[in-house]
Amino acid sequence: MARQLRIEYPGAFYHVTSRGNQKQPIFLAEEDRYYFLKCLGDAHGKFQSIIHVYCLMENHYHLLIETPHGQLSRIAHSINTTFSVYFNKRHDRCGHLFQGRFKAILVQAEEYAREVGPYVHLNPVRAGIVDSPEEYAWSNYREYLGTMSPRPWTSTSLILSAFGAEPSIAMQRYSEYVTWRLKQKLPNPLEAAAASGILGRPEFIEQMEKTFLTERRGERNRDFPQLRKLRDRPKMADILAVAKEIFGQENRYARKVAILIIHKNTNYSLREIGDFFRIGISAITDICRRTKKDLLFNETLTQEVQEIERRFFGQ
Repeated sequence: MARQLRIEYPGAFYHVTSRGNQKQPIFLAEEDRYYFLKCLGDAHGKFQSIIHVYCLMENHYHLLIETPHGQLSRIAHSINTTFSVYFNKRHDRCGHLFQGRFKAILVQAEEYAREVGPYVHLNPVRAGIVDSPEEYAWSNYREYLGTMSPRPWTSTSLILSAFGAEPSIAMQRYSEYVTWRLKQKLPNPLEAAAASGILGRPEFIEQMEKTFLTERRGERNRDFPQLRKLRDRPKMADILAVAKEIFGQENRYARKVAILIIHKNTNYSLREIGDFFRIGISAITDICRRTKKDLLFNETLTQEVQEIERRFFGQ
């Protein structure tokens, strides 16, 4: 099965999980769990990431994480790598601690965080470790009850705001909802995102895929984005010239937009594009990813890109 492409942008929310290699334990002592929490705190210091929900099981962990500046991959890599180095040194072992790369589902937080939160907090109960989530010391469920002080890198406000404006009332309602959800034995809300890697309403999923996933799922040759068509293609120099005409000769977006439009709408290979602009293949994909993020939050820029596409491709 092909890897799901990562969608990363400032302000995104994700359910992140990572499992021990061959399902082996990743926590052998309390000190390990404390160190992992330190890793979460360190990630907050480096990347300003915010943990809304966490739960540390024996051989895996769950996070509902917010990335104010994007950089999910860097955040997760920092957490897993730092903890792996610690774990191997402490327990005199070597090799991979985690099974492959971390798994992440992009979450439309305002719609689904109230479902994902209880699901994560109920993991120890479903596993038969405890009878109620407040008995489990290695999640932040007690923060949601007000019986444990929040850590500097956690936040309960997003989820609790869905249960009431008054904190004490919201905490009570959240506790009642978690208990109700357990009794109902409701399905895993994340199963709906198994195929797309996105948990959200149809219009949210469509917007995310349109904005960020410009390559076919499962496409072996990453040189062919899904919107390319085999057709008479304009010269790259002509597209660049029009971009400079619209943005200005010295505007930083002229070159970036030209690269994005060529990559998105033509069948020029990455190598051909790189040779023309005298940059590497990885630089092309990075420029395209960053420019698409800018388009998401800049309507004027989007309109200018669309104008160039209309001139060349009639879009």
